[in-house]
Amino acid sequence: MFVVATAGHVDHGKSTLVRALTGMEPDRWAEERRRGMTIDLGFAWTTLPSGATVAFVDVPGHERFVPNMLAGVGPVPAALIVVAADEGWMPQSAEHLAALDALGVGYGLLAVTRADLADPGPATAQARAEIGATSLGAVEAVAVSGRTGAGLAELRAALDRLTARLPAPTVDDPVRLWVDRSFTVRGSGTVVTGTLGAGRLRVGDVLELAGADEPVRVRGLHSLGEARPEAAAVARVAVNLRGTPRDRLGRGDALLTPGRFQHTDLIDVRLAGDAAADLPATLTLHVGSAAVPVRVRPLGADTVRLRLSRPLPLLVGDRALLRDPGRHHVAGGVRVLDVAPPPLARRGAAAARAQVLAALDGRPDLVGELRRRRLVRAGAMIRMGVPVRAAPVAGDWLADPEHWRRLGDQVTEEVARYAREHPLEPGMPVDALRQRLALPDRLLVEALVRPPLRIHAGRVGAAGADALPEPVARAVRRVRDEYGDRPFRAPEADRLVDLGLGPREIGAAVRAGALLRLADNVVLLPDALDDAVRVLAGLPQPFTLSAARQALDTTRRVAVPLLELLDRRGATRRLPDDARIVVT
Repeated sequence: MFVVATAGHVDHGKSTLVRALTGMEPDRWAEERRRGMTIDLGFAWTTLPSGATVAFVDVPGHERFVPNMLAGVGPVPAALIVVAADEGWMPQSAEHLAALDALGVGYGLLAVTRADLADPGPATAQARAEIGATSLGAVEAVAVSGRTGAGLAELRAALDRLTARLPAPTVDDPVRLWVDRSFTVRGSGTVVTGTLGAGRLRVGDVLELAGADEPVRVRGLHSLGEARPEAAAVARVAVNLRGTPRDRLGRGDALLTPGRFQHTDLIDVRLAGDAAADLPATLTLHVGSAAVPVRVRPLGADTVRLRLSRPLPLLVGDRALLRDPGRHHVAGGVRVLDVAPPPLARRGAAAARAQVLAALDGRPDLVGELRRRRLVRAGAMIRMGVPVRAAPVAGDWLADPEHWRRLGDQVTEEVARYAREHPLEPGMPVDALRQRLALPDRLLVEALVRPPLRIHAGRVGAAGADALPEPVARAVRRVRDEYGDRPFRAPEADRLVDLGLGPREIGAAVRAGALLRLADNVVLLPDALDDAVRVLAGLPQPFTLSAARQALDTTRRVAVPLLELLDRRGATRRLPDDARIVVT
């Protein structure tokens, strides 16, 4: 299926032409048929000579109903521009064309109607000149008469040629169905309609309603008046939603593939049209079928920041239109450059941001996004419409390679600085390092730590005795030199002071595994436990405290806490008579 929207001045015969092509009545309201004027969107379809199906979104031409027209044109890839031969180019012809140009519609066809009432030549020439200066470029023109039927066959053939030029739809993309109608069908519940521009819908699919937390389920699908199990882009579809109240959604809402779109009320855009500095402070943004008031903040000559009155599901590269409804004026088309822009809090931030935006073209670019954002989650990039083809550095975090390299260097510098400022601590706490590096996730710190650094007990530092400050390491070496041949003799308190081992130094050595603490001011070398078990295993079992003290050649001051530690670790077991045995 191909979808084409009409465009043109009021009473130039758009609905008449659609009716003649399709045999269907596009005007849905009795008021429209009574007045002979389209007020809201109409829909009809027909089969072309090639066998292809084309669906028309028939839009109103009166200036009062331009928002309705834009809701129909927004999601549609091609336009049938209608100009009456007896009236020629008119104000709404120009406004509709400006809207098509602003939205970047690149495919179109000109139908010059009422050719039975006037020579179509002058109207054709003028219309083609106006259209040729826009995004549609040179278009084929066909003179027709909806009253006599003259030219309808040629118009059908021209529509076949137009649809043959349309780009292939992207059926694997996520769904973003902008709702243009919402109503209730007795026995079925809520039904919404829209133009499916990309992706695929199936009965049973779970979708996300933009701006709401709860999911919605597709109960049924209709396209071209028939129930279908699935529908693929591009297509006009009616979606029956299970259990969704009618008042929960309407024109301007969207049904989405879950987790694939950024809901944002702040965007940076490039403007094609009026100068950014000349824009009023408030305008209306038209995107898809939505029309949302926005506050405008100019940044550069053609770049502006828009604050939306409500969040919309937008992607980098989206095309939209800014309109001043009070003046019935199209201010210009916009291309979305950023759907998650940084705050502009400091003096000069707006000018700096304008320089950044000047280099953007609205095409999704992962390398550029990483360079600007430095660190970002892969899911956030996907929701912005930026394809992710890079491996995360930690969890789902993506990093700019150069920034990641600098962070690695900074880890080494920060850990070294912390060691100088806190010489007796066994490394820098991971959370302190995360804060110093301004990182949003502990996982990033863990991924940045490389040998010779390591993470142990929640701290980042070197391993083993090498992690000790030199004065403490020197004191430990003196203990080993002095007591190495007497491993179960512990230095007295005054000797510890002479060796340079106060409470803080002992704590640092114990945490590093360089000393073993039995009790306050009672320390041994770290391999003393294993040696003690070997000595005690050579005694007749069971053995007494006195026998253990003599075998270990130590004092009661050391023997008592040493045996209690061995008991706790299960190396020895104390018996009811206070004797012990070695547990083998």
